[in-house]
Amino acid sequence: MSTALYTHADCHAHDMGHGHPECPQRLDAIHDHLIACGLDVALEHRDAPLVDLRDVELAHSAHYVSELKDRLEQLALTGESRAFDPDTAANAGTWAATQRAAGAAVAATDAVIDGEIDNAFCAVRPPGHHATRDETMGFCFFNNVAIAARHALDVRGLKRVAIVDFDVHHGNGTEDIVAGDDRILMVSFFQHPLYPYSGGVPKGENMINLPIPPYTRGMEIRDMIEAMWMPRLEAFQPQMVFISAGFDAHREDDLGQLGLVEADYEWITRRVKDVADRHAQGRIVSCLEGGYALSALSRSVATHLRVLADL
Repeated sequence: MSTALYTHADCHAHDMGHGHPECPQRLDAIHDHLIACGLDVALEHRDAPLVDLRDVELAHSAHYVSELKDRLEQLALTGESRAFDPDTAANAGTWAATQRAAGAAVAATDAVIDGEIDNAFCAVRPPGHHATRDETMGFCFFNNVAIAARHALDVRGLKRVAIVDFDVHHGNGTEDIVAGDDRILMVSFFQHPLYPYSGGVPKGENMINLPIPPYTRGMEIRDMIEAMWMPRLEAFQPQMVFISAGFDAHREDDLGQLGLVEADYEWITRRVKDVADRHAQGRIVSCLEGGYALSALSRSVATHLRVLADL
């Protein structure tokens, strides 16, 4: 058994323009660092397939999926770029990348449930946790983790799954999709106030939101996780755990003002893995969200993967 790394060259082709923090170089930095630190050889490498749009419609409305498909396929044909909002743009490669990112999450879910691998990390882009049921935003088009979680429940027949979202920004899109679904427990922390300026009041009783003031350091966040996340996760006893893994709460990342370091991501991953080992047969699928300081991102991903792979 093993830890799988899902990615695809198509995820590099999505480009929102010069100077945009959510850039193809993020995946290059992760790839290069995993080779440099020797972790690359310990992982099972798998290509991300294209997602089945029926799976996407488990989390997004059919109208949204159809309209986004039409708009992105048109860009793929013309080679043009288009801004969807002040933060989010698409180019000719976005449609393929979006399908691969969601496809990685679903394929990893199937592989973990089928016992082919112990757990998986999806090094994909675009990220997903700001994409709501009906709207692109915050660099996101399809909500990869929400799609995978609903696939585990609605297609694979699990009864309870948890979503753990650690990112400097609130996963408002995931909350929009899963709030009120008692089969899903979502726990998250995020800097507040900060884009998208939400999350202070959870939308459902299945949400544990931890709004964190700017300049909070890792030990304080660990204490809040221990007090607020862990009792609910233990009581919920998820059959599978999904992670929206954002590394932009790192103290070197300029998109936020939180103070985490690699040791904090190691601790968080270990606590989540403890829950999965006790209640979910170790089943975890983690998907890359934020993280824009390339060195800090690559080091943090490697730390996250070492815990998942028991190295």
